[in-house]
Amino acid sequence: MGKINYVIGDATNPQGDGNKLILHICNDIGAWGAGFVLALSAKWSKPEAKYLELPTYILGQTQLVQVEEDVFVVNMIAQHGVGPDKDGIPPIRYLALLQCLQQVEIIAQALSATVHCPRMGAGLAGGDWNLIETIVRESLSVPVTVYDLP
Repeated sequence: MGKINYVIGDATNPQGDGNKLILHICNDIGAWGAGFVLALSAKWSKPEAKYLELPTYILGQTQLVQVEEDVFVVNMIAQHGVGPDKDGIPPIRYLALLQCLQQVEIIAQALSATVHCPRMGAGLAGGDWNLIETIVRESLSVPVTVYDLP
């Protein structure tokens, strides 16, 4: 199981040396404009542009976007729509998140990268952070830093 380090800070300013992957969850309908993506777009235009260029949005799909020499954003499609469905089920899709993180593990190993993220999926996507944390720990062997804003 991977180790998670919690810090107070901004996930768009990942700490440490070497290659860094910034993870976040995207929806499967091509909508970009709320939550952590606003911070990403304020710093870099490329993650949003590349996401919007995708020909299809498939749950479990990842997209690696290099934004600095040693910083990459990973757009992970693990959210169905943008709000709870008619039965009140939140848009997070845990199986899709697992599939994305399995791809992230391969990318992180290939780039010798650490992983950085906010408490992804636990905000607007409506997910349970305890479950998300377990999925992250079981999927990633590389160091993970989770950022909470002050």
